[in-house]
Amino acid sequence: MKLAHCTPWPEVDAARYRAQGHWTGQSFAELLTEITQRHGERTAVVAGDTRWSYRQFEAQTLRLARGFAAIGIEAGERVVVQLPNRAEFLAVIFGLWRFGALPVFALPAHRRLEISYFCHHTEAAAYITTDLHAGFDYRQLAHEVRAEAPSLRHVLIAGEPGSFTALSALPQVGALPLPPDAGEVAFLQLSGGSTGTPKLIPRTHDDYLYSVRESARICGLTPETVFLCVLPAAHNFALSSPGLLGVLYAGGTVVLSESAAPEQVFPLIARERVTMTAVVPPLVPVWLAAAASRRTELATLRLLQVGGARFDDTLARRVEPELGARLQQVFGMAEGLVNYTRLDDPPDLVAQTQGRPISLDDEIRIVDDEDQAVPEGEVGHLLTRGPYTIRGYYKADAHNARAFTTEGFYRTGDRVRRLPSGHLVVEGRTKDQINRGGEKVSAEEMEHLLMAHSNVVDAALVAMPDVHLGERSCAFVIRRDAQLRAAALLQFVRAQGVAAFKVPDRIEFVDELPKTAVGKVDKKLLRQRITEQLVGLSTAIPS
Repeated sequence: MKLAHCTPWPEVDAARYRAQGHWTGQSFAELLTEITQRHGERTAVVAGDTRWSYRQFEAQTLRLARGFAAIGIEAGERVVVQLPNRAEFLAVIFGLWRFGALPVFALPAHRRLEISYFCHHTEAAAYITTDLHAGFDYRQLAHEVRAEAPSLRHVLIAGEPGSFTALSALPQVGALPLPPDAGEVAFLQLSGGSTGTPKLIPRTHDDYLYSVRESARICGLTPETVFLCVLPAAHNFALSSPGLLGVLYAGGTVVLSESAAPEQVFPLIARERVTMTAVVPPLVPVWLAAAASRRTELATLRLLQVGGARFDDTLARRVEPELGARLQQVFGMAEGLVNYTRLDDPPDLVAQTQGRPISLDDEIRIVDDEDQAVPEGEVGHLLTRGPYTIRGYYKADAHNARAFTTEGFYRTGDRVRRLPSGHLVVEGRTKDQINRGGEKVSAEEMEHLLMAHSNVVDAALVAMPDVHLGERSCAFVIRRDAQLRAAALLQFVRAQGVAAFKVPDRIEFVDELPKTAVGKVDKKLLRQRITEQLVGLSTAIPS
């Protein structure tokens, strides 16, 4: 069943990708059957007290698939999945893939505003979440979402269900439909989102599994690989670069952790003999500090991947000496293109670049503001297309016209330069977006929420530098009433049901917002203003 509102690859390109062996015609369901046949009794998934062999993992996915089908979820229907790093996450998504239902990947940090939008925009048939996680009751969120999403027929809970249905209580009746065709859309993933609520990214079985297979090969994964997942499992980085899926493809072991704190993670690395993990840059200095007194717990760790945001090269050079693990930089996007430094790259390339593309068929253009190629080695806007980069967002025709060229190149929003080796160096963003430690915050979305307050006249959200996260957000706000305080405005934003990482880190009240010559808010000047203000504060504090 083909999903409507998706832009397919032109048939000439699709035929070429098949002929070159990039697209093999294998679905996720067929992949799991194959790897279970090869690695049946090996450990596939470890999460808390759960430990599944590949055979047990497949049995769990089939049980859920039968249950989903028994309650009437059909092939092609969308299911919003919001689960923390627990074994149920993998069983649920493979269970849906078994008969062609489409997971819509949400993050544990999302709240009513985002989840309701995902359910409404995709006309989701079901919402699958957990009971409690990190002190938050997702069942209450589910009540709020169900009231706003008329398409929802089912709310399923991993854990104590309250008034909903438990995943463990799904009926086991009826036969399963055949697995889907590999050319069909497998799931909808979230974009970083620079223009309001995140856009949804349709990925097919064929294109995504090509990225997974090549990532596993580039990263040297084998059945002996033990991967620790500390980032949210639904993140593209954690899911497929090479992530959970790459490790399962290789027959290795996936260890899921709900915490990234060294005091929880380091003993887990030692106990499960973890060989690789993936983190965002803000976690690295925290782990380096902890490793000074706990290095022995990291004895089996061989590879540390860092991605999600630009990584400081000085910090990069500390990874191997202090953690004992080789560093691999990863730069990619849920829309497709993924770049890796290679395991045999010299140290300077690993420390100073964000890698080179997976595929020889990843087409890269680096252009100026007029879409003209810049001289080799100069900074420009990154455009790309290829065998695993989408040609359009789901239900977003107007945005697609801006985000893709007429030739099908995706405008990534990144500014990069390319070295003679093909490695890319990320120099910044062109999209109006804050990269808060790997979490992307849309300036437009937050500005709209701020201006919904009756005492706000105008607002502009910009990035401000932060030593730990790389960037935090600062909102410059014009208020009607001088009695409005920052704390009250932030409380108003939180009350809209938005993810906590999107809430502005700082509010600056101003009388006016500076404008450019064409009348737009001069965000470059605002960024400069808050940067200088922060520098002034730090120099004024005695050491």
